[in-house]
Amino acid sequence: MLEKIEKLSKVLNESYSEKSLINSLGTFFEKNFNIKTFSIYTENDEDNLNKIDSNNFNYPIFKHKKNIGYLSFSNETEDLDEFLKYTAPFISLKIQNLILSDKMQKNINFHETMKNIAKIIETQYELNYVIPIIGEMLDKFFADCLIYIFLKDENTQGNTLAWPSACNDTNILDIVSRIETPVFTPDKKTLALPLKSEGREVGVLVAKSTNKEITPKDTDYLIQLSVQIATTIHRANVYAEILKHATLDALTGFYNRRQLEDRLKQEVSNAKRQNSPLCGIMTDIDFFKGVNDTYGHAVGDLVLKTIAKIIRGQLREYDIAGRYGGEEFSILLPFTKIEEAQRVAERLRKLIENNEIDISKVNPDSDTKKIKVTLSLGIYEMTQNDNGEDLLKKADKALYQAKNTGRNKVVIHNG
Repeated sequence: MLEKIEKLSKVLNESYSEKSLINSLGTFFEKNFNIKTFSIYTENDEDNLNKIDSNNFNYPIFKHKKNIGYLSFSNETEDLDEFLKYTAPFISLKIQNLILSDKMQKNINFHETMKNIAKIIETQYELNYVIPIIGEMLDKFFADCLIYIFLKDENTQGNTLAWPSACNDTNILDIVSRIETPVFTPDKKTLALPLKSEGREVGVLVAKSTNKEITPKDTDYLIQLSVQIATTIHRANVYAEILKHATLDALTGFYNRRQLEDRLKQEVSNAKRQNSPLCGIMTDIDFFKGVNDTYGHAVGDLVLKTIAKIIRGQLREYDIAGRYGGEEFSILLPFTKIEEAQRVAERLRKLIENNEIDISKVNPDSDTKKIKVTLSLGIYEMTQNDNGEDLLKKADKALYQAKNTGRNKVVIHNG
């Protein structure tokens, strides 16, 4: 008996989760008592507790004289019964500690998620970047749920899926199309929450469990997170309106597309009037989608900001850089011939190719701590017969050729 108790003590000390405890105890009872199957049922999981097999030998475990669950064995023996009289309290204490630890860790993860979303409110303004980041956070926190985020379409007044890329559940789509208040499906596995901020509906958050019913605790988590998410979306919408009339891209600090087009008209006009050279460079980050898919959109943002910083460091005071869209940047080089523009482009390409980007702070869970990316570039020197649209169109054509002939290269458009 004493030898078995010592072995059990070692099993309890080495178990770090409820799952590992069940597996280790199952092996222990099989070896020492010839028990074929073993399970633990606790009040922590009512759904699991309801599935207990009455044909098994179910030994009660207690907390302060209150029955909190059962150790369930495929068969009963005298040795096992005697052994449990001495050891069941220790097993029960271990189970309680693991459950408490799990709850504490979930609370820590919840507050970390809340903090990260609050940080987004302060630093991110574009929904195209905000929503994937939030979606990834929720997917990680609610590992047993499918998360869907719908945004209010001001034109149709309906809700359009923003995260993930598809939703094939017609029941969810039906709920979202007519939701006014929080909705639980009859099986308690799907919860839809309207996202409201400052009296305005901005979208819908949906969680669908892939396992059991959504617990009251997870429901409370979702409600609190929905408030944060709604605030983030509302702020992004407000900033979107402001940025329509602004000049700078919020993420990179470069000119935005609208302002870039205005500056392009000015520079083309100046170049023609002064009969001076003007070159345009179109750039695109190679395999950028793969960066987002592999490491998350927060890392994608870091890559964009890092490359923008490198580009800015290589340009003259009167050169112009703009975020053309997504991972594309446009550069205007006034008073610059094609040979010099090629040197600038090649210098940028090499700097970016050799630069390591530390992603450990924005994605601490990744095994990869540093990544590298490359840049493809297309160049064109404007002629007197070209307009601004021609300049970027022909530079973009050269960029297209660079990407189709191997990437990480500079191509000049000579047409």
